[in-house]
Amino acid sequence: MRGEREFRKVRAHGAAVRDPLFTLRLTDYRPRHGERWRPRAIVGLVVSKKTLKHAVKRNRARRRVREALRTMPPELLPGGLPACRAILMLNPGVLTAPFAELQAALARALDRGAAGLKKGSKSRGGKPGRPGDGNRSAGGRVSAEVNPTSASPGSPVEKS
Repeated sequence: MRGEREFRKVRAHGAAVRDPLFTLRLTDYRPRHGERWRPRAIVGLVVSKKTLKHAVKRNRARRRVREALRTMPPELLPGGLPACRAILMLNPGVLTAPFAELQAALARALDRGAAGLKKGSKSRGGKPGRPGDGNRSAGGRVSAEVNPTSASPGSPVEKS
């Protein structure tokens, strides 16, 4: 992911999956404006100076997680990485955990997060039941196309 705006969107609308090694926030995949539709996992890694003080350790944590995602065994995630935008906020335990355990934790979190995305795919994120919304559930979009040439059997038809 690139830019603060993309990270902010995932933080605001993403579902959180917590693990002792990291926190994963993910949303469903949507291409950027003008980008072709190519569903894939887009993951941003975040390691704060508060959790790991030294740059060498922060970089090592990033490299370790990147490699764990790259070499994920197919038996851990049978369908591969889910198509999503995700942020992985790493904890110091990432440096000391065995590599296989790190991969298993990542697979569990991605699986739980992807299941949450599939379950909640109908909702678009927002705040349900906000006062003053009235009947704006469609977000300004027409929910069904109306074809004026085909009329239903019971409706009056104009003759010209």
